[in-house]
Amino acid sequence: MHMIPASLKKMADVTALAFLLVAFLTGIASALQTPTLSLFLTTEVQTRPLMVGLFYTGSAVIGIVISQLIASYSDRSGDRKTLIIQCCLIGAAGCVLYAFNRNYFILLTIGVVLSTFGSTATPQLFALAREHADKTGREAVMFTSVLRTQISLAWVIGPPLAFALALGYGFKTMYIAAATTFVLCAAVVWYALPSMQKTTVSEAASVESPRQNRLDTLLLFIACSLMWTCNGMYIINMPLYLIQELQLSKNLVGIMMGAAAGLEIPVMLIAGYYAKRFGKQPLMALAIISGLVFYIGLMVFTQVWLLLALQLLNAIFIGILASIGMLYFQDLMPRQAGSATTLFTNTIRVGWIIGGSMAGAVAEIWQYHAVFYIAALMCLVAVLCMLKIKPA
Repeated sequence: MHMIPASLKKMADVTALAFLLVAFLTGIASALQTPTLSLFLTTEVQTRPLMVGLFYTGSAVIGIVISQLIASYSDRSGDRKTLIIQCCLIGAAGCVLYAFNRNYFILLTIGVVLSTFGSTATPQLFALAREHADKTGREAVMFTSVLRTQISLAWVIGPPLAFALALGYGFKTMYIAAATTFVLCAAVVWYALPSMQKTTVSEAASVESPRQNRLDTLLLFIACSLMWTCNGMYIINMPLYLIQELQLSKNLVGIMMGAAAGLEIPVMLIAGYYAKRFGKQPLMALAIISGLVFYIGLMVFTQVWLLLALQLLNAIFIGILASIGMLYFQDLMPRQAGSATTLFTNTIRVGWIIGGSMAGAVAEIWQYHAVFYIAALMCLVAVLCMLKIKPA
């Protein structure tokens, strides 16, 4: 027991448990919708593959604009707790629309806008958690890392549950379940999470090296976007690479993804524990180098046990990016927790926009494994960006 960090002991109270529960519920709400979206659009809305791709791209672009506007508003005024409740309820309304509407353009416009509000609840939750940790004297890095593991846990449980509901009971039932999750989440936020009053930014804090901070933030944004692009290309092309090029079992795809998701949880906790000792910049560099070796390994190895072993590197790559990357943005943007967290979330959207288009184009011109060469080159650019960020 003496080896348990003091920060973990501090977290064992009602408020911290409420944060963990809300993070898990928002993760479940997202994991119920995202994995089945392409199947929903193809079978229920009956759209062509091109229109499915357009839906993903349009969703990401609309999501970036709306979420950043919400984030800027949240940092300037208003109670973040109230905003999270509103986002959850609007997200629930979006789920109800998806449950009963089958018009493509209504879903692409109204549906995507409502869904974006729902997905924005997560970065706002992490922003509130950071403010709460700073105010109460908690170890913010470890607190956020444990919080982030709840999202990973939700994504271990959510996708199988989503397919079970959609295929067994229909998409209407699945989306109603997601809406119910959002409403439950809003209730927990209302009753258990703290309200954080906005503080006035001091003149000294507001003028502290703004140009350098903006440059560092831009470099971090580019690095994280490239990392998420690599991950997006991998998720899109890896199943086709294993099944069509290597002629391996379809079950291996699920095993590899499950192994990576499971390994990410301890990676996040370990990274959170050692972030204060080694710093966020070296950990992010370690993540990118792990990603580089991972993608090179995919080009070299074809044996099943080696492909499974490589998932440890993939878990280090994504686990550190998902937990430490968010905190790094918050450090570079003090007193702007909402904008910083949403900016990090938008690197995921940018990664999917670029990764989605590149994965198809590269596979069309060359072969499925060719994306791993592109991913390795992107990792090299990302690590250069990371090294150019001014050390704290």
